Amino acid sequence: MKRMRRLRSSGAIRSLVQETRICKEQLVYPIFVIEGENIRNPVESMPGIFQHSIDRLWEECDAVRASGVRNLLIFGIPAHKDEKGSQAYDKGGITQRAIRYLKKAYPEFLIIADVCLCEYTSHGHCGLVDGCHILNDETLPLLVKMSVSLAEAGADIIAPSDMMDGRVGAIRRGLDGAGYQDIPIMSYSAKYASGYYAPFRDAAHSAPGFGDRRTYQMDPPNGREALREMEADIEEGADILMVKPALAYLDVLRAASMRFDYPMAAYNVSGEYAMVKAAAAQGYIDERRIIMENMLAMRRAGADIIITYHALSVAGWLADE
Repeated sequence: MKRMRRLRSSGAIRSLVQETRICKEQLVYPIFVIEGENIRNPVESMPGIFQHSIDRLWEECDAVRASGVRNLLIFGIPAHKDEKGSQAYDKGGITQRAIRYLKKAYPEFLIIADVCLCEYTSHGHCGLVDGCHILNDETLPLLVKMSVSLAEAGADIIAPSDMMDGRVGAIRRGLDGAGYQDIPIMSYSAKYASGYYAPFRDAAHSAPGFGDRRTYQMDPPNGREALREMEADIEEGADILMVKPALAYLDVLRAASMRFDYPMAAYNVSGEYAMVKAAAAQGYIDERRIIMENMLAMRRAGADIIITYHALSVAGWLADE
């Protein structure tokens, strides 16, 4: 008789044969930086997450440093928005200034810069618009300008999340032409038009002013299409591929990790975070157990990198083990 339980009989044995592990080096913590002074605004729909002005960013960053997490994903929230998202590629923009501050004050941090126009446009879409139509090719030069300006500010990785066709190739050519050929691109390759993003739009002030993003973000029923998106991004020069959201698309993450010999990132998005926090607050679930189970699910599906708002908690729990 096979007795599978022999390898489950004690904590020491379970640890010995554990197939999937998490370490803090795999975690990326997103932060929101807002224009202004002396600001630490709680994001109501994301308990424990705040918008910080640059002068108070140290409060968050000291906690990050203490946790042992060293990877940050930066989102900037400008005071001024216009139809062309001009603050996205302004050398004096909020995100560029935040990166320069971080590289000086916390040189050990790896800074990943999100590239998209949605936080910077008055209409809230990820590209230029003509009426109700989101323009693809006309948006690409602005994404390139934004990427180069963020690299100039000190970003270590450029992460385009806009989902315009051809943007990875355009950004790669732009970075190379500006002398940043060694800056990697982490592409939001399979970014779905998901309902799980709602709390993020509160945090980043990035809700679309009209319509939705279904004409450029991926359709949730499609899995094979995600692999074609990733293949195209690889051909255009992407160095890291991402699936977003994570938990509802673990099948996509698994298929991609089996097909492509590239680092895979999973974005454990705001809605996934908020649901766990809300259920835990009501006493319906064991928060730590559920979060760690979710982390293991993403790793088991093939994620090499996990972007999560739980990063500091996870790092602390790992240190306790």
